Amino acid sequence: MDVILKKDVDNLGYKNDLVTVKPGYARNYLVPQGLAVVATSSTKKVREEDLRQRAHREAKLIEEATKLLAKIQGADIKVGAKAGEGDKIFGSVNSIQVAEAIKTATGVEVDRKKVGLKESTVKSLGKYTATIKLHKEVEGEFEFDVVAE
Repeated sequence: MDVILKKDVDNLGYKNDLVTVKPGYARNYLVPQGLAVVATSSTKKVREEDLRQRAHREAKLIEEATKLLAKIQGADIKVGAKAGEGDKIFGSVNSIQVAEAIKTATGVEVDRKKVGLKESTVKSLGKYTATIKLHKEVEGEFEFDVVAE
């Protein structure tokens, strides 16, 4: 029996996938739980239209994320930290501080979880590289400076 998944189902498929399952599994579990609908000609047409619209939205999101990445890569990002002798800073710089510096430099608010530091710990002044993932298909590297406050 063919069904169209309405939600992601472990070991079966993802949302809007057309899958073949045993009739009892579909009738007794997938359809009553709201995880799938029976694949008729009309539901297949609706699925195709949903996929077409999603592809259009996805293309817009990727384009916006690419523009944001270019803006972040072109910005002069400075993270301020209290420093002592020998350019050593008190504590270390983390992704939260880098995300705030991006917001200050570009005006773009970025989730700290999307920012990854190349070095495990940033404990001195200087230039460093970090990665940012704005979309599942758009990620890149940018440089930032750690300066004394």
